Amino acid sequence: MIDHVSIAVRDLRKAEPFYAAVLAPLGMRKLREWPNAAIGFGKTYPEFWINRREGIARVEQDSGVHICLRATDTRAVEDFHAAALKAGGTSDGAPGVRAQYHSGYYAAFVRDPDGNRIEAVTFLREEAAK
Repeated sequence: MIDHVSIAVRDLRKAEPFYAAVLAPLGMRKLREWPNAAIGFGKTYPEFWINRREGIARVEQDSGVHICLRATDTRAVEDFHAAALKAGGTSDGAPGVRAQYHSGYYAAFVRDPDGNRIEAVTFLREEAAK
């Protein structure tokens, strides 16, 4: 249904190592680059792009915009969150079950250095969610 997603970052060179670290636990790697313009990450094709927008302001915390990426298991969600914090991001929700969404909804939320809100989610089997 959705082919790819793009987000804006102020400094592509600073954002690249952040996203390389954060997306690796989700099975994505750098696949394409347009020098000084954009970098595409993905599994088999560039499905997640970071685009240089030097003059943008930091994303407002209450903008309501976020991107959710599917993780294979809880370990990938936890590794995603840890990688984001280590690479200069901030936590916007530690890894855990979000029963208000679904009994098996296991997710973590982070903000990149530009304020973009990124989530990783996996779905637990009903027995594991209890």
